[in-house]
Amino acid sequence: MITAVMPTYGRADLAFDKGKGSYLYTTTGDKFLDFCGGIAVTSLGHAHPHLVEALKAQAEALWHTSNLYRIPQQEKLAARLVEATFADTVFFCNSGAEALECAIKTTRKYHYANGAPERYRIITMEGAFHGRTLATIAAGGQAKHLEGFGPKVEGFDQVPFGDLEALKAAIGPETAGILFEPVRGEGGVNAVPVELMAAIRKLCDAHGILLVLDEVQSGVGRSGKLFAYQWSGIEPDILATAKGLGGGFPIGACLATERAAKGMVAGSHGSTFGGNPMACAVANAVLDVILAPGFLDRVQDLGGYMGQKLGALVARHPDVLDGVQGLGLMRGLRCKVPNTDIVNALRDRHVLTVGAGDNQVRLLPPLTVTEDEIDEAIDALDGACAAVAAQLSPAS
Repeated sequence: MITAVMPTYGRADLAFDKGKGSYLYTTTGDKFLDFCGGIAVTSLGHAHPHLVEALKAQAEALWHTSNLYRIPQQEKLAARLVEATFADTVFFCNSGAEALECAIKTTRKYHYANGAPERYRIITMEGAFHGRTLATIAAGGQAKHLEGFGPKVEGFDQVPFGDLEALKAAIGPETAGILFEPVRGEGGVNAVPVELMAAIRKLCDAHGILLVLDEVQSGVGRSGKLFAYQWSGIEPDILATAKGLGGGFPIGACLATERAAKGMVAGSHGSTFGGNPMACAVANAVLDVILAPGFLDRVQDLGGYMGQKLGALVARHPDVLDGVQGLGLMRGLRCKVPNTDIVNALRDRHVLTVGAGDNQVRLLPPLTVTEDEIDEAIDALDGACAAVAAQLSPAS
């Protein structure tokens, strides 16, 4: 018999009823160190007092009015994102997939508004993950996500990850833009080199197409900058983000330059809940913390610390681990054994992580994590790797 909750997830047999900082507590009282963060969502950990206070205050004042009217909290959040980035304007929605959907529509509408409706195709990179809607699974192009959901939404051309020559060859008269993640998440925590970012920017400019970035996971401080593109020295035309923006409250955003958003006029797009007072109040509170002087510097320091610790861990367990990737507090451990073995062994040691493509284990601690908590995770990883290695070569 089917479960009351549609069985689309492979869930662990754990239920949590409270969280504090970097820790979650089960309904039976067990304590877990959370280096998954709801898959990079709880950017400031659990029950951060500033976010809790912002949510309480907004809940007692006003929950929802719709986008039929001005929403002051939304206007404030948009202005802050514009001030801190390349963007001139922001559309708010509820999730990363919706933010990507807006980015795709904005890209197509830009060319339509410029009298070139035939330019609608978007080039993406193999192994990408851009969400679970019909358009975004087509953009991601992964067979496991597309199977059974055909026909595939048309208009996406994929090239091998990081292959500039393939990108050049894929551009045609119907190309509208190039979409990719500066730092991958689901597909394996691989960062696009800054030199390649600059080359793709030049390619877009030369062909009159738009550069679209998916920073749903790498954004909002995760890389040590507000957005990962800010390490590269170039700027996109459009950027989709979500996850950490709400710190656990659902909100997504599509940022764009005025030029790129040329076609997004009244009536061209919308969202019932997107950018409502509750979501924007919490997201503003997230930015209060992340944009405070010194906060991102601390993320960079902690990211460097964790990277060094993980590098040493890989050296200690060459039979199990193959390398560490990523930047800031977004790291991936490439495994020589099935990554699920490490994820499960860590969970046995009360540390939560999540797998990723390229046979990696993703480590996504809150941006408020401490060095002691990183050390605790490394100790658990040491034990997990030793246990998995012992199963590979039982002691005689």
